[in-house]
Amino acid sequence: MGSTDSKLNFRKAVIQLTTKTQPVEATDDAFWDQFWADTSTTVQDVFALVPAAEIRAVREESPSNLATLCYKAVEKLVQGAESGCPTEKERQAVLNCARVLSRVLPYIFEDQDWRGFFWSTVPGAGRAGTDELDEDDGARPLAESLLLAVADLLFCPDFTVHSHRRGPDSVESMQSIDSCEYIWEAGVGFAQSPPLNYIHDLNRTEILRLLLTCFSEAMYLPPSSDSSVTNPWVTFFCSTENRHALPLFTSLLNVVCAYDPVGYGIPYNHLLFSDYREQLVEQAVQILIVTLEHDGGLPHRPPSPSSIEEQESTGPENLFVNYLSRIHREEDFDFVLKGLARLLNNPLTQTYLPHSTKKIQFHQELLVLFWKLCDFNKKFLFFVLKSSDVLDMLVPILYYLNDARADQSRVGLMHIGVFILLLLSGERNFGVRLNKPYSVHVPMDIPVFTGTHADLLIVVFHKIITTGHQRLQPLFDCLLTIIVNVSPYLKSLSMVAANKLLHLLEAFSTTWFLFSAAQNHHLVFFLLEAFNNIIQYQFDGNCNLVYAIIRKRNVFHQLANLPSDAASIQKALQRKRKSPDVISRTSSQETVSMEGSHPAVPAEPGTLKTSLVAIPGIDKLTEKSQVSEDGTMVSVPKTDPQPTEQSAAAGTSDTESNSGRDNEDVFYTEAEMERRRRSSASSTSLWAPTPDWVLSWKCKLPLQTIMRLLQVLVPQVEKICIDKGLTDESEILKFLQHGTLVGLLPVPHPILIRKYQPNAGTAMWFRTYMWGVIYLRNVDPPIWYDTDVRLFEIQRM
Repeated sequence: MGSTDSKLNFRKAVIQLTTKTQPVEATDDAFWDQFWADTSTTVQDVFALVPAAEIRAVREESPSNLATLCYKAVEKLVQGAESGCPTEKERQAVLNCARVLSRVLPYIFEDQDWRGFFWSTVPGAGRAGTDELDEDDGARPLAESLLLAVADLLFCPDFTVHSHRRGPDSVESMQSIDSCEYIWEAGVGFAQSPPLNYIHDLNRTEILRLLLTCFSEAMYLPPSSDSSVTNPWVTFFCSTENRHALPLFTSLLNVVCAYDPVGYGIPYNHLLFSDYREQLVEQAVQILIVTLEHDGGLPHRPPSPSSIEEQESTGPENLFVNYLSRIHREEDFDFVLKGLARLLNNPLTQTYLPHSTKKIQFHQELLVLFWKLCDFNKKFLFFVLKSSDVLDMLVPILYYLNDARADQSRVGLMHIGVFILLLLSGERNFGVRLNKPYSVHVPMDIPVFTGTHADLLIVVFHKIITTGHQRLQPLFDCLLTIIVNVSPYLKSLSMVAANKLLHLLEAFSTTWFLFSAAQNHHLVFFLLEAFNNIIQYQFDGNCNLVYAIIRKRNVFHQLANLPSDAASIQKALQRKRKSPDVISRTSSQETVSMEGSHPAVPAEPGTLKTSLVAIPGIDKLTEKSQVSEDGTMVSVPKTDPQPTEQSAAAGTSDTESNSGRDNEDVFYTEAEMERRRRSSASSTSLWAPTPDWVLSWKCKLPLQTIMRLLQVLVPQVEKICIDKGLTDESEILKFLQHGTLVGLLPVPHPILIRKYQPNAGTAMWFRTYMWGVIYLRNVDPPIWYDTDVRLFEIQRM
């Protein structure tokens, strides 16, 4: 039978299924086998031959046929898992069932009345009100049978794993297989690297695609802040019911972290043959980030006892999270970190031949995986920060942030990058590591500078704030918090970075900016705090910053003399309407950018994007800790909120909840925020600056240290210039370098660090973000396209 004939047969079966008004009996194997008998269909064929309209028609018109199709497909998978798929014919049938189910499942999830179907037991399949103790597999809900079969199929010798058979007639029974001996790749907890077999890779990818589709029920529920809502598919699959949980978790993690897209280093090899390993790695990392969801997404604090037995009893229910939080060997951490860094740096590698190395596309999933590793495994986080290897993660993150800043469709990527840096910046070691000189020169359109990784971070953040799009404003607080967190440890900022920080202060302290929103003055507070930290703790190496502060001293004087009377406030706001956005006006010296760089471009028209829920304000994202004399952290009780956070009922931006009100439990998608903004112009008119309001925070501006510094140094610098007729910067810098302010400055204030803290708001944000990424990345076949997804909205740019 030619492949066109068989496709016709498959299509005929689909048409029969939709047109038969009478239910087809489950026993009619001749009919049902048409769906999986063919040996030449591909997943693309199945998607083309089973149109969405027809699946919906069967669901509405002949529901029992759809139910039987699902039941028969699962039955076939269960049989394949039990027999171990010894023949080619059985393997093809299993793959076809997986394809049919991947096609149909989203249409079952989108209909509320069908959602419970997979969690009910199939009538006549064993459990008919029988004895509860009946251990018969037939008594399981369909979803459980399906998930257990999928787990078995991922360790089927000669189908998805390399066979260990000794002789020609010895058979490996699926029941007695120890799947821990069949882990897919060497790495964490496993030393042998099985031979590469692209057929196994292809088969694993198809089975994992079905697994991901099962988990995707989450896409069809609206975002909710109820942290007890769990995904039943993930909960069951990652429970002790799944005997393959450990080897599968290990296989997925190792396959991802061992992958090297450059392969054997032959240029263009990715154009000569399709890389099946890449597809497998993509599916693997997507399965990992979806399964590593905390029970109900609650903040997770892993137990600390050293013995694993004690941890078994207290560890999380989700075994994948449990295993991840218990990795502890240095060589395992090294393998994981090096693997993630290799993959994240892959798109940055510049080669002399354009397109000569394969560029991976799954960096967003890798960032989510890195986030989950740091969040669930504190030992891993400390390992990352122990050496300068953390910079191999920092540089690609800054590259992606810089690259995506003008593209509205990549606002989620901007958030995850910033969240990771916020998490890292809460640890002292991160600030210390930033002092390492930056010499790699990744192609980025940023000003050329000679300096450290701290300079790179500041220059990129400045670029995001001054040339990113409107929707990034909620991230300004986070970006400046990161700078404040690392500031006490920065030994010597370059002149370029020092000027960038002062340019930000200048932009944020204009009167119209300060008076135009209730929260804007916080940005000035953050910058002043960063300057104070550097002056108090790192004065000696920072003559460039001190010089920049002296040159821009009028900005500080204007802040100290900020007018607060009603007339001045009105005048400032009038000026706002006339003046262009001061933030994006950058100095002309910016034209020198790095060689090989491309400026950030906005999204191409027609690009799809998924909406995100609001992120909590910075005061919800972080908790304050004070660094005491001996370097330990003490958390600061939440008594004194940041100045007037309580009055911050001004209109929120599209990805930010008001940090003033406790509305973390209200989630709006961006489209909803947009509607609210349009419907009530009053959201902005709710709030207007008053003289009292200005005075309430103006008196708290931490200007003492800088004013004292200016008072002491400005006359000295002016004197040198007059005495020596100097106009040369280098002489002044040399003087400042040897100057000292010992005993002249106010007593150093304690260092305040704002550490990221997990909360329901960010847990929900991560869920919508990661499913949005998975939705947009699975286009061939388009698993969820055009189905009624509710976790986010899909918008065309």
